[in-house]
Amino acid sequence: MSTLENPSEEKKYNKWIVILSIAIPLVVAGLFGINLRRLGFDVEPLTFLPPIYATINALTALVLSIAFWAIKNKKQKLHEKLMKFAIMLSVVFLAMYVAYHMTSDSTEFGGEGAIKYFYYAILISHIVLSIVVIPFVLITYVRAITNNFERHKKIARITFPIWLYVAITGVVVYIMISPYYA
Repeated sequence: MSTLENPSEEKKYNKWIVILSIAIPLVVAGLFGINLRRLGFDVEPLTFLPPIYATINALTALVLSIAFWAIKNKKQKLHEKLMKFAIMLSVVFLAMYVAYHMTSDSTEFGGEGAIKYFYYAILISHIVLSIVVIPFVLITYVRAITNNFERHKKIARITFPIWLYVAITGVVVYIMISPYYA
């Protein structure tokens, strides 16, 4: 009997998807608001991290694009490996992003005029979609590992462009704010 034929197994995944989809943004938001240096901890600011996690975002976009090419060319095993790698990259990005913000002051965008509105439009859409994409990635992954490929393909058509947008706009946000890092 496949996992899909067992409703309790699918329910177990659904519970984890809901838990993680709520917990990840809440934990990130909570940790984002904690600055260890302001709390009196003697930690060095991890100011070297932004270009690294921007590179991870760029690599994620590249991996997602290659994974898309792989599945379109019926290279399922390659696609599977690349998607697992993309998920791992996203987890590493998130850990570095939180570590940076827990040890460093936030950088304010210094641009003025139309570029400022463009920056904030990109930033806000990036943040909102980075939260929205979490359950999509998890559902898409669960449908793949449970061999429900028809339903996997349907949701992957939504997940892929959102995730790719988040990865690319992460790089754009970094490039736009990098001149203002202290």
